[in-house]
Amino acid sequence: MMTAAEAAEAAKGLTFEKVWMMMQETDRQIRELSQAADRRHAELSQAADRRHAELSQEADRRHAELSKEADRRQEETTKQIKELSKNIGGLNNSFGKWVEEMVSAKLWEKFKAIGYTFTQGGPRKFWEQDRTVAQVDMFLENGDYAMPVEIKSGLTQEDIDEHMERIEKVRKQLDKRGDQRKLVGAVAAMVVPEHVREYAQKKGLYVLVQSGDSVIVAEAPEGFKVREW
Repeated sequence: MMTAAEAAEAAKGLTFEKVWMMMQETDRQIRELSQAADRRHAELSQAADRRHAELSQEADRRHAELSKEADRRQEETTKQIKELSKNIGGLNNSFGKWVEEMVSAKLWEKFKAIGYTFTQGGPRKFWEQDRTVAQVDMFLENGDYAMPVEIKSGLTQEDIDEHMERIEKVRKQLDKRGDQRKLVGAVAAMVVPEHVREYAQKKGLYVLVQSGDSVIVAEAPEGFKVREW
């Protein structure tokens, strides 16, 4: 730190003009520094804008690629769904025609040879408190017997187990109505694997299989005994 004497000595020779020039020089330097800072800021801002634009263009390009790929996949999926629907529609049409054939051929007459004289038949629903508790594809009946028939395009063991449970429900509904007719069960399908047919017959069910353009009751194995509910 300068002493008072040193400051007084340094101030000797300073005039107003010199002090004014020093102030102007300082102001000039400050303006230059400020302008340099503004230029640097502008350069950085422009660089950031360019980078943002580049990233935005890259993102747009990537988005366009992904969108195009998604459209292509959607088109393929739609085509596959249409093809699958077409195939399923063909199967359903064949199945529907087969069911119509069963009805028009008076399915109940197929059982005359084995002692059942059914006089009527058709789909049947059983209701309880405004809800369906059992739905039967074909319900054959007369004054003594009734036969719930489950119809499938292809028969599985699970279908048989479900039909056994269905018959139990029908039995309960008939009991509630005071209907004492005996129940026997049957399953029918366009395709019945041998082991499934054997399983159904062991459960005491009749099995209906396709034969040409119609259906027949499959031959029962030795010792077969139909189950009655």
